[in-house]
Amino acid sequence: MLSIIRRLVHFTSSQRGAKITVLAWIGVVILLSFLAPSAKDYETNGTEGSVTNDKPSEIAAQVLEEEFPSDDGLTALGVFYRESGLTSDDKALITEFSEWLDSSEAPDTISSTLPYHELPENVQDSMYSDDESTLVFNFSLEEDLDSSDTHETITTIQEKVDSFNNDDWQFEVTGPAGIASDTTALFKNADFVLMISTIALIFVLLIIIYRSPLLALTPLVIAAVVYGLVDRVIGLVGKYDIFVIEGQAVSIMLVLMFAVITDYSLFIFSRYREKLRKHASKYESMSEAMYHVSEPIFFSGGTVLLAMLTLFVTVFEPYNHFAPVFSIAVVFILLAGLTLIPALFSLMGRRAFWPFIPKVEEDAKEKKGFWHKVSHVVVKRPKTITVTLLVIFIAGALNTTTINFSFNLLKSFPDDASSRQGFEILEENYPAGMLAPVDLVLTTDHEIDVDEQFLQQTQDLLETIEQNDAVESIRPEVTEEMINETDDLPNGFLSESGKAVNVQITLASNPHEQEAIQALEQMREESGDLLQENGFNKDRYTLHFSGQTAEQLDVKQMNVRDMVLLISVVTILLTIALGWQTKSVTLPLLMMGTILLSYVASLGFGWWIIEHLFGYDSMSYRLPVYTFVFMVALGIDYNIMLVSRIRENVTNGMTWAEAIQLGIAKTGGVISSAGLILAATFSVLMTQPLQELFLFGFIMGIGILLDTFIVRGFLLPSILAWIHKRPE
Repeated sequence: MLSIIRRLVHFTSSQRGAKITVLAWIGVVILLSFLAPSAKDYETNGTEGSVTNDKPSEIAAQVLEEEFPSDDGLTALGVFYRESGLTSDDKALITEFSEWLDSSEAPDTISSTLPYHELPENVQDSMYSDDESTLVFNFSLEEDLDSSDTHETITTIQEKVDSFNNDDWQFEVTGPAGIASDTTALFKNADFVLMISTIALIFVLLIIIYRSPLLALTPLVIAAVVYGLVDRVIGLVGKYDIFVIEGQAVSIMLVLMFAVITDYSLFIFSRYREKLRKHASKYESMSEAMYHVSEPIFFSGGTVLLAMLTLFVTVFEPYNHFAPVFSIAVVFILLAGLTLIPALFSLMGRRAFWPFIPKVEEDAKEKKGFWHKVSHVVVKRPKTITVTLLVIFIAGALNTTTINFSFNLLKSFPDDASSRQGFEILEENYPAGMLAPVDLVLTTDHEIDVDEQFLQQTQDLLETIEQNDAVESIRPEVTEEMINETDDLPNGFLSESGKAVNVQITLASNPHEQEAIQALEQMREESGDLLQENGFNKDRYTLHFSGQTAEQLDVKQMNVRDMVLLISVVTILLTIALGWQTKSVTLPLLMMGTILLSYVASLGFGWWIIEHLFGYDSMSYRLPVYTFVFMVALGIDYNIMLVSRIRENVTNGMTWAEAIQLGIAKTGGVISSAGLILAATFSVLMTQPLQELFLFGFIMGIGILLDTFIVRGFLLPSILAWIHKRPE
C-alpha cells in the first residue's frame, strides 16, 4: 500500500503530473457543479429517533397511529401571555384569532385546531392559568411537512397575531412544531456565516504565523476546490437517497474540511521548505518531501476515516447520519493531501513562500527556537514531566464524574427563541407535565370486551400508576359512572379496532428533565408487574408509553449504548492501525493511551469552566460522543506526525534520545501552528446559535490545544524518553 502511495505522490510532485493533477481536480469540480446538486438541496434536520425504528417509544408511536389514526403531524402550542393578566380585550382578540385559524384564510398546512371560539365561556375560562396570565392554544400541522413549510406556517401565524398590534402581551409558539420552526430559522444562514468566519480566521492566523500572503491563501483555495467537489458528491448521495444528509453534519464538516486541509498544507510545505534549501529543483524538492510526509498523512487520514466509519455502527440517528457526510469528506480531504496540495505547491515552487523565499544553502544553520529548548528539557527530565502531567490530566479526568447531562433540546436554544420562551412561560404557569403528556396505550391481541370487570381493572391500574409521586394526573379517568354505563365511553378512549385503550399521563415534573425520564423508565420496567397486580394477563396485554418523555428515555439508553460501542471500536481500530504503521506494540498503546487521557481530561477541564465560569448547570448528552470522535481522530494526527519523525531519525542511526530531541525540534513549530489553527477553526462553532454547538466548539478547542502543545510536545515524548532511558 505504501509503495502505491509513494508512486502516486511522486507523480503528483513531478512537472507533468502536477499540472495534470491540478487540471483534473478543477475539471471534475466544474463538471459536477453543472451535473450534480448541492448538499444543501437535500439537507434535513434529523430527529432523535433510531435508525432501526424498533425502540419502545417508536413501537408505542406506531401502535398509537395504527389504533388511533390521525392526519395530524407536528403539534404547536401557541402561548398567549400578559404578566398582569390577560384582559377582556385580549380574550376577544384570541377569539378572533381562533376564528381566523379555523377559516379558509389560515394556512392550508394546518390540519386541526382548538375550536376556542365555539366553546362556552365557562370552558374557555377553565383553560387559562390560575392567575389568568396565560393561555395555551393547541393546533396541529399536516403530516410529513418539510422544515421550510413548517417554518413558513408558524411565521404566518405569528405575523397574524402581531397584526393585532396589541401592546404588552406576548405570543410565542412552542411544542414540536415551534421547535422545528426555530431550528430552521436558526440555521437559515448559519453555513454561510460559518464558512466566512472560518476562512477569515484561518487566513489571519496563517498571515500572522508565516507572514506570507500566498502561503495564507493557497490552503484556502485548495479547501474551496475540495469543498466544491465534496458538496456535489454529498448532493448526489442525497438525491438518490443513498444516505440521509444531516444539516448539522454538513455545517461541522465545513469546519473540519478547512481545518484539516490547512493542517496537511502546513505539514507539506514545512517539509517542502526544508528540501528547497537542499535542492535547486522545486519538483525534486517536493518529491523528496512527500516521500517522508505521505506515510503520516495517509495514516493520519486513514485513522480519521476509520473513526468516521465507526459512526455507522450507532443506532441513534444524529450519530449515524453524521457517518456518510464525514466519511465522504475525509476521503476527499485525504486524496487532496496526497495529490492536490503537493501538486499545487510544486507548481508554485519557491514563489509560494514570498517574501521569505528559501534558497539553496549547503551549510544552512538551524535556528534554535522555543521547541528546540523544549526538546532539551523533555529529554533531560522525562520522569518529572511524565508524572506531573499525568497527575494534572487524571485530576481533569476525575472531574467528568460531576458532569450533569441535559436531554432538554430547548436548553440549547437562544434565550430569545420563541419556542424556548413559550415553553418557559408554560412551565411557570401550568403543571410542568402538561407541556408534553405521556400517552399510555393498553393493547391486546383480541377485541376487548369492555364490560364492568375490564373497566374496574383499568381503573385499578390507572389509580396504581397515579399513586406514583412522579404522576400529576391521568385523563380521562375511569369513573364509577363509566363502569356502570359501559356504553358511555369518552371519545378516544377505545380504539376503532377495539384492541387498545388510550389515556394521557401528566407528569409532575418537566417532561424533558432527568427526573421525569427516570420516573418513566421505572414505570416502563415495571409495566408487566403493574398489569399482573391489577388483574391483567401480562402475556396477553401490553402497556406502551408514547410521547416526548418516552422518546427521551430511549435517547438516553441509545446514547449510553452508542457511546460505549464507539469508544471501544474506535480505540481498537485506531490502535491496530497505529500498530500497522509503527510496526510496534508499545508505540500505538502509548499514542492511544495519551490521546484517550487527553480526551477525558479535556472534557473534565471543559466542564469545570462551563459550570463555574460560564454558569451552565448542564451540557448536552451528545457532547461526549461528538468530542470523542473528533478529538481522538484529529488529535492522533499530531502524534503520528511526531512519532513518524522520531522513527525516521532512529532509522537514520540516531539514539532514541537524539531522535526524540530532533523530532520535537523539527515538528514543534509546524504542529503547534496546525493545532492552533485547528483549535481556532473549531472555536468558530462558538458563534453558532445553539448552545450545543457553542460548547462543542469550546471543548474541542481546549482538547486540541492540549493535544498539540502538551500531549504531543511534552507528555508523549517524555514517556518515550523515559522508556528508552537517556544515556548519561
